[in-house]
Amino acid sequence: MKSARTLFAALALAVTATFALPIQAAEFTKGVVKKIDTKAKKVTIDHEDLKNLDMPAMTMVFRVGDDTLLAKLKEGAAIEFVADRVNGKLTVTEIK
Repeated sequence: MKSARTLFAALALAVTATFALPIQAAEFTKGVVKKIDTKAKKVTIDHEDLKNLDMPAMTMVFRVGDDTLLAKLKEGAAIEFVADRVNGKLTVTEIK
């Protein structure tokens, strides 16, 4: 009986380790705010490579889902930000 419990515990640990997803911290990217459209909740950023999205450096428009993030932005400001696909749209999700 004891060996059955030990075997079950080892099996449970192996399954947990196999299916556990690694937790990754968000990777911030440097950029410069070129334009802010508060009505449309969009920002144009000249940015470095977006590694998590496999995109080269360029200037592009992003959605900003959170009004508090929009309030942090000023045209011409150097920022560090995280962008991701949210409902299929490129969206700024964090700003330093």
